[in-house]
Parts: sequence; structure tokens; C-alpha cells
Amino acid sequence: MHIREYQQWLEAWDRERTWDRILPSHVLLHAIEELGEISKLVQMVEGYRDPKAMDAQTIRDELALELSDLQVMIFKIAYLCGIDMEDAMQRGQLKADQRFPDPSHGPADQAAYWQRFQQYLTNAGLAHDNTANTPHSAAHNSPPSEKS
Repeated sequence: MHIREYQQWLEAWDRERTWDRILPSHVLLHAIEELGEISKLVQMVEGYRDPKAMDAQTIRDELALELSDLQVMIFKIAYLCGIDMEDAMQRGQLKADQRFPDPSHGPADQAAYWQRFQQYLTNAGLAHDNTANTPHSAAHNSPPSEKS
């Protein structure tokens, strides 16, 4: 299925159910809800959040469904605002190619990102300290002293 065909299918499907009679801002609220669900699952993939009893494949399957739900909301906002997503995505590709025309710069750009990120962690006192079990020193973890 092509992008434009999907958008046309979604609009017709919504229209049959009268779900096309909604403010784009309300659809955006639903999109934000879906994004929150995606965030939780990505955190499980990365190991930041406890996956509970789900295995890696189940998490990926759930993530795929939530990404699809978010896509529905994005395409719905587009049709409600009169935007053809196929045209918009082609324009987005052109914008990206113009902004980053030389793929050989990718490794240097990524290295610069990681350097900035490490500097941020250091400045925030969050850089990993190999001598301790936590990213903070003992001074950061001790309770504040009480004044008399």
C-alpha cells in the first residue's frame, strides 16, 4: 500500500464511523497518549524499565502496534488539516537531503553528539564513576547535614 492510499483508506474508514468529525487538537491528545505508550515500551527495550513478564519479542510486537496507533493519529491530523502525507514525506526527504547532503559526515556528526552528551553528563554530575557502584559520588548520595 502506498502512503496516499493509506491516508485515503483511513479517512474513508473514519468517515463511515463519523470519526472524521473531531478537532485536530483532540486527535493530537490521543497521539500524545500513544507516544507515552511507545515511550514505556522503548524503555523496556533499552532495559531502563522493567519489562514485567514480557519477553523481547512480545515487547517488539507491542511496540509495533503502538507505533501503528501513533501513525494513525498522525495521518488523521494530516487529513483533517488537508495535508497529503505522501507529498509531505517527499518534501521531508528533500529537506533532509539538502540539510545533510554528504553521508560521509555521519560518523563525525555522531562522534560530536556523543562528546556533547558526555560533557552534559559530566557537567550534571551524572558521568559514570568506575570507582563507585553508582554514577554519583558518595558526597552526592549522603543526606544533607542538619544545621543546629
